[in-house]
Amino acid sequence: MQRELTRDLMIGANTKQPFTMSTRVMNAAGILGFGDVFSNLYNFDRIGAVVTNPVTWSPRQPALGPRMIVKEGGVMLHTGLPNGGVKRVIRDYASLWQMLGAPVVMHLMATSSRDLQRSIERIEAEPSLAGIELGLHDDITWRDAQTFVRVARERCEKPIIVRLPFPGSGDVARAAVEGGADALVATAPPRGTERDPLSGRLMRTRIYGGLVRPMVLRAVGKLASQFPDVPIIGAGGILSMEDARNYLDVGAAAVQLDAALWVRPRLLEDVSRDLGGATVTRRTDSLPDEWHPGMGDTEAEALGLK
Repeated sequence: MQRELTRDLMIGANTKQPFTMSTRVMNAAGILGFGDVFSNLYNFDRIGAVVTNPVTWSPRQPALGPRMIVKEGGVMLHTGLPNGGVKRVIRDYASLWQMLGAPVVMHLMATSSRDLQRSIERIEAEPSLAGIELGLHDDITWRDAQTFVRVARERCEKPIIVRLPFPGSGDVARAAVEGGADALVATAPPRGTERDPLSGRLMRTRIYGGLVRPMVLRAVGKLASQFPDVPIIGAGGILSMEDARNYLDVGAAAVQLDAALWVRPRLLEDVSRDLGGATVTRRTDSLPDEWHPGMGDTEAEALGLK
């Protein structure tokens, strides 16, 4: 199933405060910090939206002990979701968000109905935030998912994107849609367990890498067929522009890029430009080291090629 795409994508068309993505690309939560990571490499107005690191109502400390295992073809990561809490994060980064040039979506972890209510009230009052991406626990039931989304919807006039746990259960997705979700992210990185070779301790981590992509592509295709009127945002294992296009081919309305950006940060703008139909072409008088296939606008402008 391939959707007919225009360049822009509106999120939350039925809300009072929808936002528009100028290209159908955003980062995944936890990849670009709070908009401050790699900010010198991007013109954010050429990226559809920026998703913040996960945020909770109360501050959280980093995970103790080993946090990363590098595997062939990917990485396993456990962070503990460190953050200063909703109020402090907004206080520290609101001025930056206002200057980025792209809609900023706060990734808010759904931990309890009470904390969710208090978080929504603060986010609603913050003009620099365009929407919420609600993160659900990996083992959440469809009933609890529906409750959390309804709590958010009743208190929020901004768009609500719900990130589904892997593997993108249709029951949880339906509960989120019926609860009032404006879009779905499929999916959060899967979890796994592996022994850290340095400490010898078993770690429960999230898994990032290209092998995740075929599984999530299948989930995106099923969800796009099940919910044809709800934007499905594909996330997982995107390592190239072709990988991103594959998500659109199975029915995704947009994509999120994750751990590949730690190795190739410019891939975010490359994919954004590619899916937006804008291409930087080689000028006839440019030298061999002044242009390369997939060059982004920001890099080309820095070299004086645009």
